[in-house]
Amino acid sequence: MRRGTRRRGQERRFARVFQCRYQRARAERSNMRRKLVAGNWKMNGGLAANARLLDRLAGEWTAAEPRVLAVCVPFPYLAQAQAALTGTTVRWGAQDVSEHAAGAYTGEVAAGMLMEFGCRYAIVGHSERRQLHGESDALVGAKARAAQSAGLIPIACVGETLDERQRNATAAVVSRQLAAVIDALGDHVRDAVVAYEPVWAIGTGRTAAPAEAQAVHAALRTQLASAGAEEVSILYGGSVKAANAATLFAMPDIDGALVGGASLDAGEFLAIGRA
Repeated sequence: MRRGTRRRGQERRFARVFQCRYQRARAERSNMRRKLVAGNWKMNGGLAANARLLDRLAGEWTAAEPRVLAVCVPFPYLAQAQAALTGTTVRWGAQDVSEHAAGAYTGEVAAGMLMEFGCRYAIVGHSERRQLHGESDALVGAKARAAQSAGLIPIACVGETLDERQRNATAAVVSRQLAAVIDALGDHVRDAVVAYEPVWAIGTGRTAAPAEAQAVHAALRTQLASAGAEEVSILYGGSVKAANAATLFAMPDIDGALVGGASLDAGEFLAIGRA
């Protein structure tokens, strides 16, 4: 009886040690992941307003900050962003990219063209592109591959609609969307960034509860781990503000944010980056 009690005590101690080591290793892996806050200006901006915003970001964001800060601006303003941010610690990128390298594709912009403007990132598969322009999972994967082949870091977006959420289809939807990106990039998916943006929260003022967002991020991380890419940064997007950023960033699998409207306010955006 005493031997059995002693064995159970040893098993409990081993379990506690294993759990502590697991949590420590997970924290260390989290610290290795790129911490990124990227602003998506969408179809907003103007030369004068952009200049004021970019000047503040360039002047107030330093190398000592806890995360990488980036802005993804409309195509016409890439030259302005490049001029304002070159030599600073703020990065810039585009909101979309063509899956084609060149050719008779009126209105499209190739990844190589974005590289000439010093872009670091390109968003692919944003829900507004999927919904308003009918972009399929396969097309999003092709765009991610084109971006990466040219030297850009694709920020691949996944997320469910309100209807899909109400049907408890969130896991199936985001898994399918991410699978297309993994299939397109193969081993190079480890050099991409993923953004989970619940469509029902974008621009609505509604935000997934931190625990809800964490559950989806953890599932995405597991899927990425199965592809040998556990260290990929996973951002949260969906009405992120300075008031809720710190709570979201405290979650173990949330590595930053893809920020919409709040990125147009320099003070708010800087506060999110520092949260």
